Amino acid sequence: MSEFHNNEHEPCYILAVETSCDETSVAVVKDGKEVLSNLIASQIETHKAFGGVVPEVASRKHVENITLMLEEAVKKAGIGLQDISAIAVTQGPGLVGALLVGVVAATSLAMALDKPLIGTHHIAGHIYANRLVAHLEYPCMALVVSGGHTELVYMKSEGSFEVIGRTRDDAVGEAYDKVARAIGYPYPGGPHVDRLALEAEEAVDLPRVWLEPDSYDFSFSGLKSAVLNVVNQRKMRGEPPMEGAIARGFQESVVEVLVTKAIRAVKAYSAKQLLLCGGVAANRGLRRELERKCQEEGIELIIPPFEYCTDNAAMIGAAAYLKWKERKFTGLNMKAMPQFSLEEWSVQE
Repeated sequence: MSEFHNNEHEPCYILAVETSCDETSVAVVKDGKEVLSNLIASQIETHKAFGGVVPEVASRKHVENITLMLEEAVKKAGIGLQDISAIAVTQGPGLVGALLVGVVAATSLAMALDKPLIGTHHIAGHIYANRLVAHLEYPCMALVVSGGHTELVYMKSEGSFEVIGRTRDDAVGEAYDKVARAIGYPYPGGPHVDRLALEAEEAVDLPRVWLEPDSYDFSFSGLKSAVLNVVNQRKMRGEPPMEGAIARGFQESVVEVLVTKAIRAVKAYSAKQLLLCGGVAANRGLRRELERKCQEEGIELIIPPFEYCTDNAAMIGAAAYLKWKERKFTGLNMKAMPQFSLEEWSVQE
């Protein structure tokens, strides 16, 4: 679908929609890097009662929010609907029902305004959130850490993605939530574990899972089981729970493996930058250790501010701009793709 033409001398305004999980977000991004508006309606309080995200509830909340947020995002950006260059939307991966709400809204608006549609990959969005705050140099390496994803992604050039390592079981954010639940803290557990870990004066010794010597893959299910064993053994012996020491031991194990593999990948692929991406990029323990290690190794590290770490539509607008420049648009019959491949979405082969 390439009947739309863009004038290189005119600004590009992308209206972006993100509904892959439990945040409804709409943004307007100019030329792929200037955020004119970025509205986020979080559902954390709603899902907290269930101890995790309930897909059906998430979808209903998106339906309630999406229309008003589309109107407000355009209004806040200070432009009119006629000024919009393209409509971008998260096509996947994510919860299928949640994705569908965004896809239907974006497709309907693109049809009504006769504007091009850009189906966008959620992880490409997390990676290109870094472009909202810094100039990216290629080749670069991205460490993606979120509730549903833990990946090392090599980018030889702009819009080219090669996943060189991924989790074989739990994503790191998922592991944090499970450990938090085991030591008595509510969903979402990541911030609680991070805080406890930084406050604790001692740490329970927990295993590091390295897998094969040359592997960039990750595994956190064994570490989660080790935490549960410590918790249960202390209960059986009638000993105090030591939440802080357990949290610190868990976080130190996770961070050491993530940082070591990321640094090794940067060196092996001669990457010019390391990008930290995803919701767990807000973790202070991970940020501090990655900053310390990158400074020690002379590696340029880019970490977006907190509002661009969690799911948001500005990052989708930033990634969609790659497709806009190449005039690679999506048909109005676009389907939500809950298992969407990042490599498949690559702009450059």
